[in-house]
Amino acid sequence: MHPLLRRLDDLGAHLATRGDVLALLGLGSAGAEHDRLDDHSDLDFFVIVDDGAKPRYLASTDWLAAPCPVAYSFANDRNGRKARYADGVFVEYAVFTVDELRALPIAGARVVWRRADAPADLTSCGPAPAGPPFDTVEFHLNEALTNLYVGLHRELRGERLTASRFIQSYAVDRVIALLHLAAGPGHRRDPFDLSRRVEAAYPPEVLPLAEMVPGYADNRRAAAFTLAWLVDRYPVDPVIRAAIEQLLTDGPPPRR
Repeated sequence: MHPLLRRLDDLGAHLATRGDVLALLGLGSAGAEHDRLDDHSDLDFFVIVDDGAKPRYLASTDWLAAPCPVAYSFANDRNGRKARYADGVFVEYAVFTVDELRALPIAGARVVWRRADAPADLTSCGPAPAGPPFDTVEFHLNEALTNLYVGLHRELRGERLTASRFIQSYAVDRVIALLHLAAGPGHRRDPFDLSRRVEAAYPPEVLPLAEMVPGYADNRRAAAFTLAWLVDRYPVDPVIRAAIEQLLTDGPPPRR
């Protein structure tokens, strides 16, 4: 057993001795796809408690320290904390009641431990993760193009950081969404983060990230490359294409 899974099992064994805990759920690489765990993984989990018990588990980390002393922690959310054990295991957790859990979009959860009277459907609670308003080529293509357009205007204004986010992050997310559409349903895609595991899914000749995400100082080069990538593969509207190319060459035209 991977040491991280053993840590989660040990935590579950301790929580089983407390009468106000219903279940421990592993998430992410500690969830249903736990064979993805490696030396760079952390532990993501939910602690499901009885009504009225949540404040105690948020206020104290004594239960968390049962398997190993906690060296560092802070509240990163109103429902939980991030923490690092003394032996280097990093965790992120949240505490919920069953009713709260049912309202959450969760995917790939695994029951590490559950009390005998806990609901049997804990890992199927909640709606599906919210996606884009339209999961179509037209939407993702034009979102990418307008991200490039807005980002180049911000670059020309001197707002390089926000420009880099529009050009090298938001637009690239739409490129990944286009590739996902073309490829169809994919194994182990993260429903919450398009960027996860894309290097394993698409080789550099398909998704040339080094050119699309060259860094803070290279927004114009990144925009030019991503525009060319889109033009080569999709029917880009000539109006928005010309506007982006104008920004790449001469800057914005004078206002009339």
